[in-house]
Amino acid sequence: MTVNTDQSVFESKEYLRSRRAYRLECAFEYFVALVVSGAFLATLLTSIGISDAVTGIISSFISLAFLFQIFSIFVVRKVSNTKRFVIIFHFLSQMFFMALYIVPFLPFTVEYKQVAVIICMLLAYFGNYFVTSMIYNWGNSHVDPRKRASYSAGKEMLSLISGMAITLLLGYVMDYFEMMDNTEGGFIFIAVSVFIFSVCDLICLLLIKNRIKPKEKAAGVPMKTVMKKTVGNRNFVNVIILTSLWEIGRYTTIGFMGTYQIKELAYTVGAVQVINIVANFARFAVSKPFGRYSDKTSFSRGAEIGLIIAAASFAVNMFTTPSNRVFVIIYTILFNVAAAGTSQNFFSIAYSYVDGDYFVEASAIKNSISGILGFAASIGASALLDYIQNNGNMLFGIHVYGQQVLSAISFAFVLAAILFNHFVIRKQKIIIQ
Repeated sequence: MTVNTDQSVFESKEYLRSRRAYRLECAFEYFVALVVSGAFLATLLTSIGISDAVTGIISSFISLAFLFQIFSIFVVRKVSNTKRFVIIFHFLSQMFFMALYIVPFLPFTVEYKQVAVIICMLLAYFGNYFVTSMIYNWGNSHVDPRKRASYSAGKEMLSLISGMAITLLLGYVMDYFEMMDNTEGGFIFIAVSVFIFSVCDLICLLLIKNRIKPKEKAAGVPMKTVMKKTVGNRNFVNVIILTSLWEIGRYTTIGFMGTYQIKELAYTVGAVQVINIVANFARFAVSKPFGRYSDKTSFSRGAEIGLIIAAASFAVNMFTTPSNRVFVIIYTILFNVAAAGTSQNFFSIAYSYVDGDYFVEASAIKNSISGILGFAASIGASALLDYIQNNGNMLFGIHVYGQQVLSAISFAFVLAAILFNHFVIRKQKIIIQ
């Protein structure tokens, strides 16, 4: 299909500056995401007395947070000044992420600190994901549609390579403070770091070319029309099914790996970050080839390769125990390599099957539905993990760690996603826009 867009506009100085700024903005946002997940978050939550099972649920809030995108459906067409609107919510969300590491210092009881952490997480993710689809659509509007996957790969590579240095630094800082029996000092360092990253993120958003709609055009479209163009589109419904299978699969396990690495597998926070850095190098190496392949073929074909590798990662993790904890390194590397194929392709896949005018609404619906199911999966996984741990790591009379069982469940769902993508999604007609 011919792209009815003047390709020369993408070479203008404004568009070039916007692409560079958006690329950097994603990196700074990624830095914040790194320190509010995994071993960092597990250390924070453990310090205020939250159990492994509840830690897994809280770590999976990002999945539930996708639900917040659904609210963008009701406001996106009423927003006349995109830059101003998204900056307000995005910056405030970063400040709530920073507040997470201030909670341990509050003069509250343990119970109130736990409540404060959950409130900060929910507010942070609300502000973030309420405008996520808008930022993604706004930033990518300055990218040639024929090079969108390659651009996303380059953007991801920058985040990964710089994120490696950040996680290495912060990981060792946390280890240093823990060795000095001053974990709170590490929390202060991270809080200050998040603030710096957030200010840099803000500057990058300010540099992106604004999108201002005349007031007479900044009006809502009837919800009936939105539904017809999105959930009334069978091809798009199939995309929702695919992403839901993937979200259920990955959130059944990933939210519970941070505590598993630190406790049962006895890795330090610094060691975990070294493992993550090695895995990110692997992801960095394959990001560009994945992007080129997806541009040449389709987002669904690129995602399928990622899903196959993800299935292999969960298969390996099924055999990870303290006696062969090296398997978790293989799992982490494979899962990160898989993300090079799943992450950006699943973000962009709506472009292939939904009218571009409804991309924000489509993304919000897709991410909300799959996010709810992913979070529900983490709730069920938490109950199962609790059951196994409370029974002395026994299930059906077999000694097994909860994360091994969760990985087996994840493998089954990812395998289902592979088959659905191959036999259903890949047969659908693609729109290039």
